[in-house]
Amino acid sequence: MRVQFVDANDTLAAVTEELLRSCDLPVGINRNPSIKPEDLPGILDGAEIMIVDHTALPASVAESCKGLKHVVFLGTGARSYMNPEELSRYDIRVHTIKGYGDTAVAECTIALMWASAKSFSEMDRGMREGSWLRRDGVQLTGKTLGLIGFGGIAAEVARMALGCGMTVLAWNRTPKVHQGVQFVSLEKLLSDSHVVSLHLLLNDDTKNFLSRERIGVMRPGAILINTARGALVDEGAMIEALRLGRIAHAGLDVFTVEPLPAGHPLTGLPNVTLSAHSAFRTPEASENLIGAALDHCRRIIATGR
Repeated sequence: MRVQFVDANDTLAAVTEELLRSCDLPVGINRNPSIKPEDLPGILDGAEIMIVDHTALPASVAESCKGLKHVVFLGTGARSYMNPEELSRYDIRVHTIKGYGDTAVAECTIALMWASAKSFSEMDRGMREGSWLRRDGVQLTGKTLGLIGFGGIAAEVARMALGCGMTVLAWNRTPKVHQGVQFVSLEKLLSDSHVVSLHLLLNDDTKNFLSRERIGVMRPGAILINTARGALVDEGAMIEALRLGRIAHAGLDVFTVEPLPAGHPLTGLPNVTLSAHSAFRTPEASENLIGAALDHCRRIIATGR
């Protein structure tokens, strides 16, 4: 079986090449991260296994990828780029990778929370434009953080927040127990939390999970953090709540459309801190991610599944 990494940026390409030095895997690397879906059949050139970072794979394109049997998606959010059920009709199986960057994403979540609480991005922009723009911050010690979804990333966020003296609430779709964390109803979490942070996987059930109605239940003046997936939130309702001040500030690493288009309403709001879907981008997380992807490839080559 032949493997093709179809959209490697410079960082991931370098990590892949370094890890391949210690193993014998037939992996080709396309060092152009800006390809289009229609480029995939030519780039794959009959490869049976595709490693993909962020390029969409519609079923109509997959049909033209002769020989493709496995897609190793670099992360957990494959459904943002492809439909695994549709691909299965072409005997293509999608593999995802969990846990590679829990600490990295958790650190970004905490960083966005603090930056949002202190209005750093607004003051930074003002000072670069020549204004001595002073803003009152929110003291987070003693405040309540609510985590919607509780997997590995949320557990790391909880550890860090508890160390900062915060109370941590959580809601999960299935029952869980975690030391120091109070699991409560979604309504109580939304109404009681000074900061709400999203940690759900995106699927048909969770799209627009933070709806207009649920935003309306949030504590007035709360901070919203999203390092999961943009489509988990009703974007229009979030923007309206930010304009009205019902949400005091949003720290966002993910968006409904990526890259975020120029002139998007979020870019004109002063009470938003933006990050370019980079929460997972650390050397440690990249090595974990590519190492796990290559492990998937070894298993597939050895077992055929």
